[in-house]
Amino acid sequence: MVERDDAAPPVSVAADDPELGEAIAPVEDDDGAELAADDDAVRIEPDGDDHDAEHGALVAYDPLSRYLAEIRRFPLLTREEEFEIAKRYSHERDRADAYRLVTANLRLVVKIAHQFSRATRNLLDLIQEGNVGLMEAVKNFDPYRGIRFPSYAVWWVRAYIYRYLINNWRLVKIGTTQAQRKLFFNLRKESERLEAEGFKPQPLLLAQRMGVKESEVREMQERMAHSEVSLDQPVGTGEDARLLDVIPDRSNGPEELAASAQWRVFAKEQVLEFQETLKDKELEIFKARLLADEPETLREIGARFGISRERVRQIETRLKKRLKEFVKAHGGAAFHAGG
Repeated sequence: MVERDDAAPPVSVAADDPELGEAIAPVEDDDGAELAADDDAVRIEPDGDDHDAEHGALVAYDPLSRYLAEIRRFPLLTREEEFEIAKRYSHERDRADAYRLVTANLRLVVKIAHQFSRATRNLLDLIQEGNVGLMEAVKNFDPYRGIRFPSYAVWWVRAYIYRYLINNWRLVKIGTTQAQRKLFFNLRKESERLEAEGFKPQPLLLAQRMGVKESEVREMQERMAHSEVSLDQPVGTGEDARLLDVIPDRSNGPEELAASAQWRVFAKEQVLEFQETLKDKELEIFKARLLADEPETLREIGARFGISRERVRQIETRLKKRLKEFVKAHGGAAFHAGG
């Protein structure tokens, strides 16, 4: 419980708690603005027994209740006020205008963050990430596109909360790209939907429903199914034995590394020797198509020599075949000499 303030009494959030991975429904233009101004989103309620506070009793300090009480102090914006402030900020970039837009929508962030509350023990962490997304929304908002700011900001808030959750879901990240993050959050929801329809959520069916490759679904399922294991955990009866000590090293040994380096040197020498056997058009195509870091297109080379793209492709194919035979012939001789 915290001390009550007539201007900003303690507040608590009343909202449903969906499982991690359930998507938040898109906020329409009008609904987004109403959500920011809805008293049900952040409901005013006493935080405890006023009798204890009046008599100076010690009560537990609740940072979340204190934060919710603080953001209740900031007034909301009407549609007209919001448009004028956003329009002025887009031209002048005055921090005071940005501050006004952010503070007026802090309760919107709380509402969205609370829908992910089962995914973390500390709701304030989600609120903090959502607030960062809210500030990014202010920087990128275009008031002339005809939508309310809360309707635009909700996507930024959700994106930052998604990123925080997937980065902290496990010590080892299971999603590093945007596509993997999207698959991570939608996989469980789609599996539950298929089970409700009477289907077994097989990887192929999930991939078809989600519009992704079956291999991507299988890979994500494997990542989500495996738990983390510390390499420093003890194994066996000895206290000094660690899991890291018994895992085999699958990297190349000194012999393999030396052989690989020797082959690279040999291949480079063979390519240079083969290049000396070429001239004119073949030499230019060999350099432009097979040796260049950024190969030219068939059209560009054809235009340079006045030939068709198909002709360039035929020459390139013939050069690859000749290079392969050249390396094979000289490689055999080299190995026989070395033996």
